[in-house]
Amino acid sequence: MLYGIDIFSGAGGLSLGAEMAGIQIRYGIEINPSAAKSFTRNHKGAKVLQGDIKDIDPSKLKEGNDPVFIIMGGPPCQGFSLSNTRTRNMQNEKNFLFLEFVRFVQELKPTWFVLENVWGLTNMEEGKTKNMIEDYFGALGYEVNSQVLWASDYGVPQNRNRFFMVGNRLGIKFEFPEPFEKKITVEEAIGDLPDLGNGEMLEKGKYKVPRSEASEYAQLMREHSHSPTQNFVSRNNDLVIQRYRHIKQGQNWRAIPDELMQNYADKGRTHSGIYKRLIADQPSVVISNYRKSMLIHPYQDRGLSVREAARLQSFPDDFYFEGPISHIQQQIGNAVPPLLAKAVFDQIIKMSRHDGQG
Repeated sequence: MLYGIDIFSGAGGLSLGAEMAGIQIRYGIEINPSAAKSFTRNHKGAKVLQGDIKDIDPSKLKEGNDPVFIIMGGPPCQGFSLSNTRTRNMQNEKNFLFLEFVRFVQELKPTWFVLENVWGLTNMEEGKTKNMIEDYFGALGYEVNSQVLWASDYGVPQNRNRFFMVGNRLGIKFEFPEPFEKKITVEEAIGDLPDLGNGEMLEKGKYKVPRSEASEYAQLMREHSHSPTQNFVSRNNDLVIQRYRHIKQGQNWRAIPDELMQNYADKGRTHSGIYKRLIADQPSVVISNYRKSMLIHPYQDRGLSVREAARLQSFPDDFYFEGPISHIQQQIGNAVPPLLAKAVFDQIIKMSRHDGQG
C-alpha cells in the first residue's frame, strides 16, 4: 500500500484526490478546528493532528518500516497570493511556512512530494522565490519540476489555476499530465441540484432528475449519495437581491444601476469578480471566498449554496463539511479541487510504476 501524509491539509481536497488515485492517507495536519473536523469526518483511515505544524515532530509519524510514499500540502499562501497586494512580499512570516514543509520532507524522506500553492508564487521576486524553494528540495536529493495547472483542463468545472511543485528521489523528471479534451460547464456541474431561495438552509434535498438522466459529471458526484446535503445559502438583504436582478450571466457589478451602488465609495477599486453571475454553458470563475465575492447562481437571484460550490470544486456529494456556514464556505474556497489533485497523483503513480516503485 502506498501511503501519504497531508500537511496544511484544510478539509482535505488534496487527500481526496490522492485517495481517488489509490494512495492511503495516514495523517492529516491542520491548524483550523473546523477544517480538521471536516478532514476527520471524510478521511476515515487517517489520523488528524489539529494544531500548529511548528509544534509537531515528524519523526512521530513514522510507522514501523513502512516508507512514506508521498508528502503533500499547500502552505498558507497569504503572502504569495496576487489577490493580497498588502502582504505579498518575502517579509510576510506566513511565506516561510513552506520551511515546515521542507522539514517534514527532510525528516521523513518520502519517495515523492507535492507542494501546491497559488500561481503568484511563480513570479514572486521575479521567480527567485520559486527557485529558492526548488533549491531547498534539490539539496535534499529530489528531482524537482513545477508547473501552473488549470483545473478546468482536468475535469473540474472551474477556471482556477494552481501552482504544483512535484519532486521525487527516483531521479525521474516528472511530466505533468496532459489536459483532458472536454471542459465541464456550470450547468453540467450543478443543474441537477435543487432550486433554493435566498437564505434557505435545506439540510437534505432532492435531486431534480434521476442519476441516469444527469450529466456524466453529476453522475460521478452522486456515485455514493442518494440525496444532496448541505444545500445552505447565505441570506442577503433586499438591496443585494435587487442588485442581483440586474445582472445577466457573465456580467458583474458594473451592470448594477448607480442608485443601487451608492454605498460603494470608490467603484473604481471594485474587483471585477464582485457580483459575478456564473455562465451556465462555461466552467465557473474561481470559487475562492464565494460568499464575500457575491457569486450569483446562473438562473436564480441568490448566492451559491454550499453543495453547489462544493460541486464546482469537484467535491462529491457524500463529502460533508463541518463547522458554521462561513467556515464551510472558506474551507471549500481554500481547497485544492480533488479531481485536479487526482490527475497529478495518477501521473505520479504511473511514473512510479514505470520506474518499478509503484
